Amino acid sequence: MSLRMLERTPVDEPTFLAILDEVLEVMGALDRQVLVIGGVAAACFGRPRWSDDLDLFVRPEDAPVVLRSLGERGFETDMTFPDWLFKAFKDGVLVDVIFKSAGDIYLDDDMVARARFASFRGRSIPVAPPEDLVVTKAIAHSEPTARYWYDALGIVSRADLDWEYLARRARQGPHRVLSLLLYARSNDIAVPDAVLDQLLSSVRGGTDA
Repeated sequence: MSLRMLERTPVDEPTFLAILDEVLEVMGALDRQVLVIGGVAAACFGRPRWSDDLDLFVRPEDAPVVLRSLGERGFETDMTFPDWLFKAFKDGVLVDVIFKSAGDIYLDDDMVARARFASFRGRSIPVAPPEDLVVTKAIAHSEPTARYWYDALGIVSRADLDWEYLARRARQGPHRVLSLLLYARSNDIAVPDAVLDQLLSSVRGGTDA
């Protein structure tokens, strides 16, 4: 990975949005499933917050194609972690091309079927379902990424969630998701009893949610 990728400085909003527009053009030109996740997607469904990087979620077989297409648009590219993550960089903006999330979560048909377009700074972007964002952020949360926890809470408190689907998707990390939802309840965020019961049963029984 080059020093330019490592030595990042904050970018202004016009620069980020210009890069976002380029990435959306690349996505639109590809016959591949590419969904926006990360901070931008979380801001669409939950708490408003700024992000100066962009996270794309793709199938493993499509990651090289997406990276190559970004390279053809002048992005500096790097196959950073061949088992889960590539990176592209332009004008101070980092684009992560993710093809395996924490918990061994992959872009699959269920996620694609429930994906939707959401508004971000006047742009319509294809985003992962809010339920999958909650699950992936709960599972990927760690001390250096504490904002993931609060991104997920923001989505739980504001989005219209399909709770049955969320519980099913939590099978990759029921302990983490149950912890998040219990914390949400402790902050007076409405979470159905049935979902908590299902996840608790999964945790106790050692089975998938």
